[in-house]
Amino acid sequence: MDETYDVIVLGTGLKECILSGLLSVDGLKVLHMDRNDYYGGESTSLNLMQLWKHFKGNDKPPEQLGTSREYNVDMIPKFMMANGSLVRILIHTGVTKYLNFKAVDGSYVYKKKKIYKVPATDVEALKSPLMGLFEKRRARKFFIYVQDYDENDPKSHEKLDLNKVTAKELISKYGLEDDTIDFIGHALALHNEDSYLAQPALNFVKRMKLYAESLARFQGGSPYIYPLYGLGELPQAFARLSAVYGGTYMLNKPECKVEFDGDGKVIGVTSEGETAKCNKVVCDPSYLSDKVKKVGKVARAVCVMSHPIPDTNDSHSAQVILPQKQLGRKSDMYVFCCSYAHNVAPKGKYIAFVSAEAETDNPEQELKLLGSVDEIFYDTYDRYVPTNDHQADNCFISASYDSTTHFETTVIDVMEMYTKITGKVLDLSVDLSAASAAEE
Repeated sequence: MDETYDVIVLGTGLKECILSGLLSVDGLKVLHMDRNDYYGGESTSLNLMQLWKHFKGNDKPPEQLGTSREYNVDMIPKFMMANGSLVRILIHTGVTKYLNFKAVDGSYVYKKKKIYKVPATDVEALKSPLMGLFEKRRARKFFIYVQDYDENDPKSHEKLDLNKVTAKELISKYGLEDDTIDFIGHALALHNEDSYLAQPALNFVKRMKLYAESLARFQGGSPYIYPLYGLGELPQAFARLSAVYGGTYMLNKPECKVEFDGDGKVIGVTSEGETAKCNKVVCDPSYLSDKVKKVGKVARAVCVMSHPIPDTNDSHSAQVILPQKQLGRKSDMYVFCCSYAHNVAPKGKYIAFVSAEAETDNPEQELKLLGSVDEIFYDTYDRYVPTNDHQADNCFISASYDSTTHFETTVIDVMEMYTKITGKVLDLSVDLSAASAAEE
């Protein structure tokens, strides 16, 4: 193996597959390896037998749950925002042609022990039982300000410089109550804790606009879409893309040891006695464990049910966000549900996940919202972030997936990594209508 690759990518998790696709499209020579014999790494989807084996140690699930192959259960469940960066990457790379999406039925928020639909427009705000009459009017004014805000049109700014004014100052101008701020910040702008309030308001307003634009795109009950047959389809679609552009894939490669020269710069990867040379390595934290640190832990319950989540209008697919303050926690909790409508379970079955940053030694206590379940599995995993200097060693390591049930944080990490690897900013100004044919 004398040739030198521009980049060797280790692990076929979603972030790594998106990057190998993007780098291949850019004309770089990419070799992609995984120690597993399947695509998806941590973010794979499992059928019922694999799920059983993973959590129970045997592969004999009870018959009443239905056929194994009708299940596609995501290990890291997330929805995509219809106008969000991940959809833009799918269009930018042409991966949409390998995938079929369907809108998600509903987006909900938890307040004072009850579940409510998230209002996202001035019209919905006026109907929402989340707020009292006067609060509705104040919220409506705020939504109209956000809808009309245009970065390039000073008239729409109402004399506020959102690069200077904090989110808290902007919100207080409209006199909104704490509970309203809670659902706007966490269920619309999708911040997972409250530090955004002290930061410039521009990002917060942009995130709210993204929510409203995504919601408007399919006139569905939520701004989210999700692929038929689950997220396991995504890494494979990017792998296909990389192969079209000359990328090479090798699964089932044990060890995958990263090799360095005397100055600590990466020079290649060795597996089964052969070393492939390269200039840069991209990988998930498990391949370079001495260059990452643990920053947290995600706790998750995976449930198979025979009914939708209570109080979500019988939605076949839904997200419920539980803002931290409503639970007395330091970070939000998330509920994700999909069903046979997205081809991830047999007819009549629903798959629900409850995810959170683990804050106690007994995360199971935090997971009691779903009503009766046929089967429940508990999962926890540690979250790592890179600590290396990528300019010194040419190693680019992704951060572990967080507990959020949407892709916004995942894609920010991918885009920042892309810029570090290539020195370029990914241009995602694409024609969004290119992906609309697939949703139906």
